[in-house]
Amino acid sequence: MSGPVAAVRPGVAAAHPSTAAAGAAVLRRGGHAVDAAVAMVLVSCAAETLFTGLSGGGFAVVHDAATGEVTCVDFFVAVPGLGERRGSGAIPIEVYLGGHPVPYEIGPATVAVPGVPAGVRHLWQRWGRLDWATLVEPALLASYGTPFPLTHAQLLPFITAAMCAGEGAQVFQRPDGTLLQAGDPLSHPDHWRAFETLRDAPDDFYRGPYADAMLASVADGGALSTADLAAYQVVESTPAEVTLDLDDGRVRVLARGDDMDDVLSTLAAAATSAPGDPVTDPEAACQLVEALRAHPRLADTTNVCAVDADGNACVATTSLGLGSSVYVPGYGVHLNSMLGEGELIRGEAVPGRRMTSMMSPLVVLDDEGRLRVAAGAAGGSRIRPALVQTVVRMLRGTAPQQAIDLPRLTALPGGQVRLEPGFSPAVLAALAEAGNTVVETETQLPFFGGVSAISPLGAGADPRRSGEWILVDPAQPT
Repeated sequence: MSGPVAAVRPGVAAAHPSTAAAGAAVLRRGGHAVDAAVAMVLVSCAAETLFTGLSGGGFAVVHDAATGEVTCVDFFVAVPGLGERRGSGAIPIEVYLGGHPVPYEIGPATVAVPGVPAGVRHLWQRWGRLDWATLVEPALLASYGTPFPLTHAQLLPFITAAMCAGEGAQVFQRPDGTLLQAGDPLSHPDHWRAFETLRDAPDDFYRGPYADAMLASVADGGALSTADLAAYQVVESTPAEVTLDLDDGRVRVLARGDDMDDVLSTLAAAATSAPGDPVTDPEAACQLVEALRAHPRLADTTNVCAVDADGNACVATTSLGLGSSVYVPGYGVHLNSMLGEGELIRGEAVPGRRMTSMMSPLVVLDDEGRLRVAAGAAGGSRIRPALVQTVVRMLRGTAPQQAIDLPRLTALPGGQVRLEPGFSPAVLAALAEAGNTVVETETQLPFFGGVSAISPLGAGADPRRSGEWILVDPAQPT
């Protein structure tokens, strides 16, 4: 970014056209960035159910333009077990991550305490401008059916063991038993009832008829109990921060801190290392690989970004895991499978404690507190490489969509580096000479993560997840 930096235009970026459209409509009605993010998170719970849902959890960062304050909002899932129930009988399955079989578990024993209903309500109560029903309505409409995106259709065959078990067969398969294809309508039976409940009686998700139905659905082996739901609380915190001295000035990057996958330290290393892009610069590529080496993890996610006319920003990332294959009867909600992702539990699984996560929604501010980047990513353990590569490119002056579109790499255990097509022969050779096993994919894949971002140079949404962005004129009618 050279010279004076323009203000960020109001707009949204998300991983599904229906999700983005809902956020843009909210901004056109004068909504706060948080209003737009809440509406988009809820639509994603109807339209992006390969990745997220009302029983999932997540994180958000909110930038208040007037005060410069950045707040992290934690509404991730918690470990159940505060009541008398104890989880048992998780069902092992095998799904595929980047073409490799990965063990996973589903069933009632994998269901953690959900956070999305409490989280979106908290965000709205804290920052929202529009009425609650207005924010839920787009998701209610989406619950009747949205087009299944091409990238979702391409991913589904690799995760059918989780998605098409039990009632999922009615959702992700056609009547003839074949898998949903791009353009087919995606809808969950009775899903509309869950969104009507969220609109009219949101507390029912933790105490009331919905909560009772959810607890009944996991009674055979699940640890989730009334005590767990009653104890759940959304938590606000001050985000972690790193300062970067760039060629055109100093910026502060603020994100949810987690020592499991520290995006900030990796971002700082990448932003201050070799100045070239890893796509063409062998030195930059090798340095990036060393910084990114991580174990693959499955919990998948989706992300939304919103900036309003006042410069406020909200980035929210949510996840369902892969889904437990347990559905809430009468409401069509697929329950999360976070306890089936063993690497999300570090040490003893203490009831009531938050599970760990790779999610890292972030904002970048200049020395005067002005917004320079709002970004987040989906993709489990690929969140960190996707965000680092994209944000560094944006900080060096690349527009968001171009930064997202450029090829990515990720470093896996055992010395393997997986790359999308487009890296130079010199980079491939240098990585191999450094002792890496280099695997180049034939196309861009959802495996490499899904980024959404907004900056003064525009907005961007990941084609790897069928994303879409919309810049809006607040005066334009919906």
